Amino acid sequence: MVKIVNSERIGVMVCGHGSRNGRAVGEFSVIAEKLRGHFPDWPVEYGYLEFAKPVLRDGLDRLRQAGCTRILAVPGMLFAAGHAKNDIPSVLNTYRAENPGITIDYGRDLGIDPRMIAAAGDRIRACVDAAGDDIALHETLLVVVGRGASDPDANANVAKIMRLLWEGFGFG
Repeated sequence: MVKIVNSERIGVMVCGHGSRNGRAVGEFSVIAEKLRGHFPDWPVEYGYLEFAKPVLRDGLDRLRQAGCTRILAVPGMLFAAGHAKNDIPSVLNTYRAENPGITIDYGRDLGIDPRMIAAAGDRIRACVDAAGDDIALHETLLVVVGRGASDPDANANVAKIMRLLWEGFGFG
């Protein structure tokens, strides 16, 4: 069923990077598919920039074929770097130009969220607790990796997460 809002038929497009790792692609698709339960009146599709199928255009085509005239596109990425800032918008703009009856609104990256910091802190605390008294907290090391974070804004966000986690354990 496609819900009509102000004569627009809305669909949701979750935009992923893609991976050569089948498990990574599978995990992303499961998350995207679970979103369908949260938006029962709107079709939800997903696609990848590279390395996996369906590609973004395939998901956009499925939404268009479902009668969507407005697509809410969201990058399924933690931070906005080159792919979220340039590559995805390029695909969306090209698609929009080729399909003049479609409006595409592009959302933002997931970004830093207190719930994400709390979840990461819970995972860290569980690991520390599992170590028991064998390892003192001051003898541990936390490594935070920002994959592909050559973008200065994305790098700043990785550093901010590290600082928030550090302070959350009383070191800041």
